[in-house]
Amino acid sequence: MAGYKPRVISLTKRPGQTFGFYLRVEHGEEGHLIRCLEMGGPAELAGMKDGDRILRVGGTHVDGLSHSEVVDMVRNSGATVAFHILDEASYKKAKANGVNLSEPQGTPVANGVSKQAEKPKLCYLFKSSSASFGFSLRSVKSEKGLFMTEVTPGSMAYKAGVRVNDRLLEVNGENVESLTHEQVVDMIKLAGNCIMFLLVDEEADKYYQNKHMKMGAWLATTRYLPHKPRKIDITKGSDAYGFLLRKEPNQAGHFIKDIERHSPASAAGLKEMDRLVAVDCKEVETCSHEQAVNKIRQSGNTCCLLVVDKETDQMYKLGKANPMLFLEDLHDSNLPPSYTEAIKSPAPVQPSISVQDRREELKPKLCKMEKTAAGYGFHLNGIQGVCGQYIKDVVQGGAADRAGLEDDDIVVEVDGVNVEQSNHDEVVQMIRSSGNSLEMLVAKKSVYDQLKAKGVTISRLLLGETSYAQVHKADTPEVSKEERHEEEARPETPTEVARERVVY
Repeated sequence: MAGYKPRVISLTKRPGQTFGFYLRVEHGEEGHLIRCLEMGGPAELAGMKDGDRILRVGGTHVDGLSHSEVVDMVRNSGATVAFHILDEASYKKAKANGVNLSEPQGTPVANGVSKQAEKPKLCYLFKSSSASFGFSLRSVKSEKGLFMTEVTPGSMAYKAGVRVNDRLLEVNGENVESLTHEQVVDMIKLAGNCIMFLLVDEEADKYYQNKHMKMGAWLATTRYLPHKPRKIDITKGSDAYGFLLRKEPNQAGHFIKDIERHSPASAAGLKEMDRLVAVDCKEVETCSHEQAVNKIRQSGNTCCLLVVDKETDQMYKLGKANPMLFLEDLHDSNLPPSYTEAIKSPAPVQPSISVQDRREELKPKLCKMEKTAAGYGFHLNGIQGVCGQYIKDVVQGGAADRAGLEDDDIVVEVDGVNVEQSNHDEVVQMIRSSGNSLEMLVAKKSVYDQLKAKGVTISRLLLGETSYAQVHKADTPEVSKEERHEEEARPETPTEVARERVVY
């Protein structure tokens, strides 16, 4: 695949959030296409572009798979999934030249910036006593090691990040590369209902083998692990931080104890019996109690603590892995710092602005919104190469919802500039360039169609004294119904592209 450089983009979503794009197949187009990127969503922030093709999902080549198979893979990947992406022009050129796109080559990126090669991965699997993990092991005489196979989509193994053809390096912190198939199977059976694997996918395996580098947990990424260490930024109050650092009998480490109510420690999120891993990114595992206390004192009025709760601590110890790996993952990430933390915490939900729903004079509405950690909370839809954009998938409680945007609203202006004759890419770029605030003049489809039928120019002048988030119904609902039917039937006409889409 010389000359073609896919990007490896890792997306993470918080509970209730989507990855922020549609996956589509289109008549007359090859591949699995990225469409309708949500402004400020994970995919858009990470650098995905409209028309990009997905080549791999979680290391598995998908270019030859059916749409439904790829959809299921993404849906069952959990909160974090890595995509191999090729831009539209390169994809079409590669296809025209007969290039084999299944070769696992690419340039790993986050937010469009190149970074180091993929790492081995720690995968934590847990199940009930009656369930199975959902994978099998295979060995091949011509290949060194044991490989994952028959990984069931949606299984515990799949959700933990295990993928077909991953090579097994460690089981619960013990290297198994030189063991037989039977020995490893016995280890897994004896592990019970919880087990930690160190795995490497095909691409990373080739990279490290070509470099003649030994692989171990010290190289691993923790992004697939379900429990995360917590990075606590804390500012000293009038009565210090409001907690004690203790050594516990028969337990290694330094523990947070006696957190005072309403103290800086309590407000920052420290919990009783959190184990202290690092102070200002410096590990304290091997420090004496006095040395650890002094590190906190030397921080002055503010310090940053890396801590793990009991559940997280036990998980890392099972794999004999160091929680400091979590900080390395944060350091390697090119996502904006506030975004990385924001996707792991619930977005603030504010009450929606009340919307007038009564018959009155036809007018557009002016919607003003401020971007949150979860983005603006809507998709911009349109037919590629055709003018006219409309709103879809407005997130309830999101910035767009609070500003008054509704599904199927037609976009007339973006930040005061008329976009009715602009194509999808141009409007997307305008929204991206708007920064953290956005102003859109939109109209319900029925309102838009009737104003156009009357030859009325749609602008802010029609608002009169109305400010924003004012919605109007058409005088003739029958017309609205007919127009909506035509809009739904439109993909069947020969002048437009029929699209199959799934929302994430």
